[in-house]
Amino acid sequence: MANENPGAGKGGQLYEAAAEVHAGGRARFEAHGLAAEFDGTSGRLSDLPGPADLLCAALSACILKNVERFSHMMPFRYEKATVRITAERQEPPPVIVRMHYELEVRTDEPADRVDLLHRNIQKFGTITNTLGRACEVSGTIRAFPPGSPS
Repeated sequence: MANENPGAGKGGQLYEAAAEVHAGGRARFEAHGLAAEFDGTSGRLSDLPGPADLLCAALSACILKNVERFSHMMPFRYEKATVRITAERQEPPPVIVRMHYELEVRTDEPADRVDLLHRNIQKFGTITNTLGRACEVSGTIRAFPPGSPS
């Protein structure tokens, strides 16, 4: 949940989440009214996302939120946007060293406007900027005409 945070400076927000894990590793988090299970084991469960998967999901949510945000600010017309995220982990120590996204947008906007959208997403995304300070974040954008197949 996002709240005004007087200690965060002008326009600052505070985000909150809570989580628990039970013996055996099945875990659950709650954030802003959403509750979901995740893999909290020392290994890897095949039926639940782990923390790195959730990190990828956070980046994808940030990118898509900014597509919608900039559709109003620029304005930028689009029918649909999809994104695919990959994260590369190194060991030891375990750390995500690279994240890459492939953003596809169905739009009739010209190429220069698609490029402007991409630059704005790279520059103004909260999660994109945060992760960019911790690891390499790169990506591509491709535009398709409205009504084209996925």
